[in-house]
Amino acid sequence: MLKTFANAWKIKDLREKMLFTLMMLAVFRLGNILPLPFVNVQVVKSIYEGTAGSLLGIVNTITGGGLESLSVFALGVGPYITSSIVVQLLTFAIPALEELSKQGEAGRKKIQNITKYVALALAVLQAIGIVLGIFNDAIGIFNGSGTLPKLIVILSLVAGSQFLIWIGELITEKGIGNGVSMIIFIGIISRIPNVIIGWINGISNGVAGYEWYKFIFTLVLSLISIIFVLYLTNGERRIPVQYAKRVVGRKMYGGQSTHIPLKVNMSGVMPVIFSSAIMALPQTLALIIGGGFANFVNKYLVPTTAFGTIFYVIVLFALVILFAYFYNTIQFNPYEYSKNLQQNGGFIPGIRPGKPTTDYLGSIVSRITLIGAIGLGLVAALPRLLSYFLNINMTLGGTSIIIAVGVIIETQKQLEAMMQLRHYKGFLNK
Repeated sequence: MLKTFANAWKIKDLREKMLFTLMMLAVFRLGNILPLPFVNVQVVKSIYEGTAGSLLGIVNTITGGGLESLSVFALGVGPYITSSIVVQLLTFAIPALEELSKQGEAGRKKIQNITKYVALALAVLQAIGIVLGIFNDAIGIFNGSGTLPKLIVILSLVAGSQFLIWIGELITEKGIGNGVSMIIFIGIISRIPNVIIGWINGISNGVAGYEWYKFIFTLVLSLISIIFVLYLTNGERRIPVQYAKRVVGRKMYGGQSTHIPLKVNMSGVMPVIFSSAIMALPQTLALIIGGGFANFVNKYLVPTTAFGTIFYVIVLFALVILFAYFYNTIQFNPYEYSKNLQQNGGFIPGIRPGKPTTDYLGSIVSRITLIGAIGLGLVAALPRLLSYFLNINMTLGGTSIIIAVGVIIETQKQLEAMMQLRHYKGFLNK
């Protein structure tokens, strides 16, 4: 990986793309520490305490700590991600959107515009929920009063989210990697220095849960998780395909052998994100509603007790498997693959074309999806168990590791493709 980045840096065009990406990410980090007007940061931090396992904790990790300080970029690209998921799911349910998805580049641009409008609406709703619900007591206390300060904060949050989406598009168009993924990646790894400093201070001051051997254990476990996620992301099952020979005019076509690469983890990190969000929803609602509902949630539905932790992990594990199968069903259609193979004269050796091929591909996808889902579930659930039963501070959990590893692999592959394309162009010019 380091060799790929070093070789890319030597090429002027790629170096300019990398510098542009770094500049845009620097703007993101600058906005992430820029406080909103009329906000008492100390009150925000006091309200945020104890929400590391809630939906607020997940959003704060993705935004690089922006929600914890209620900065200009506190919403991050979360509304856009949610909008993309919603529109993607609706594409399979609404015939008009499905028709747009089949219209090539023009249809893709229309769907992208729809996604942006939905993201704007979600950003407005989330900003209202944050200002008037969770952090209502932190706005307009010392720096202003009345409705106007809260309205300004809502508009600032929405504008910051839309500005980040624009930065992500610029990175995708003129930089390296997927812009939105890069912003999430930087938001996650930007918390690593604070985590290390926290461990050092905890070890120096003798704070419970910050012993030196637990720090070493955390490092080793993180390294093992990264290696495991790396193999899980790159793992695939290759189904051999043979194309029959056919004569068209005076030429012979077909006869070659190839394969269908079936990823073990087709859905990526989405099952973990959706499952964690669903499990965190009761605690987030408890922060807003309070009262008896909050007491019930804190006792039974959050990982703060032995029963709550075990129940949380079991349900989280089951939801990860459920969403993994759901997303794989959307992304891979065995019937379509079988139909395309048959139309192009291809077949799987030992399997008859048509329904037998469809059933065979379906059974293979079902088995490897189970393996990938179990792997994702372990990475997502294990830090929760260790945090409670071993009293270890697992600030960067499995979800963060899966996202970070996936973005690095995606960026590396894009750089390799760009360098390979450049070599082809040089060969053709000669």
